[in-house]
Amino acid sequence: MRRRSLLAAPLACLATPLRAQHRYPSRPVRLIIPVAVAGATDIVGRIVADAMAPLLGQPIVVENMDGAGSTVGAAAFQRLPADGHALYIGTNNHALMNAMYPRFATNAVDDFIPIALVSRQPFVLTVNPRLPIQSVSDLLAWLRVRKDAANFGATTPGANNYMAGELLRQLADVEFTTISYRSAPLSVQDVVAGRLDFTIDSPTMIAPLIRDGQLRGLAVSTAEPSALLPSLPSLNQAGVPGFDMAAWSILFARAGTPPAIIATLREKAARALAMPVVRQRLAAATFELWPDNSPEAATALLRREVDRWAPIAAAARSPS
Repeated sequence: MRRRSLLAAPLACLATPLRAQHRYPSRPVRLIIPVAVAGATDIVGRIVADAMAPLLGQPIVVENMDGAGSTVGAAAFQRLPADGHALYIGTNNHALMNAMYPRFATNAVDDFIPIALVSRQPFVLTVNPRLPIQSVSDLLAWLRVRKDAANFGATTPGANNYMAGELLRQLADVEFTTISYRSAPLSVQDVVAGRLDFTIDSPTMIAPLIRDGQLRGLAVSTAEPSALLPSLPSLNQAGVPGFDMAAWSILFARAGTPPAIIATLREKAARALAMPVVRQRLAAATFELWPDNSPEAATALLRREVDRWAPIAAAARSPS
């Protein structure tokens, strides 16, 4: 009996670390955000990270890796192990990566597993208030006179504001020069300062500047007016028929992550997004939740967006 007990003791000791290896998460989780600090996607990502960390029982460490239409962050994410200890939040530019950068090795659909469809938000068309422009029709008339002398502020090709400008260019049949910046806040600052004429970007940054009179809001980017900015018409109604664009964000894990870990992440994300405090924080930052934020809805949206934007991205890459 004594011999049997002595043999059993080391086996019992081995069982604990073996079980511990299968516990998830076993260390802090990294959240890769492919935009600069203070951008709209960064704000959403940090709200989600704050809510999910206590549910997972581990800190979620946010890492901003911006550049090249989110491909810098996406490539870095794909180099990390597919074990659920690294997450990624993508937005509209995620659906454009392969169209804007055909040689980019990472596939926007196949290499990412949606965990949840997190948020949505209209964009705002805004101009420097010193310009003689009071409406969308004024802007279009002004652009037809100014043409390439008019300056539009955006970030890198493939970014939300860049593609919003391309959609305006095509649907309204106008010309302007796009000036690219490292981050959206920098371009917005230059519209305020008068170094740029206009931009289309997140109300998170723009709405307070409109209220303070530093910018003039002309329209929102969604097909219908938004409750977030009820005083503004939609571009679709105000002179650019067919313009319909909203920012969206999806929380992803890497393809190849074990199904049990994916199930855990999806359950925790759903619980986090149902919290009143999360809804309140998102609303305060001018974001809405989707009626259906399931992984299936996220997958369907991503595939639609990839198909929708591919020809627009191809036209944007082509020399004029």
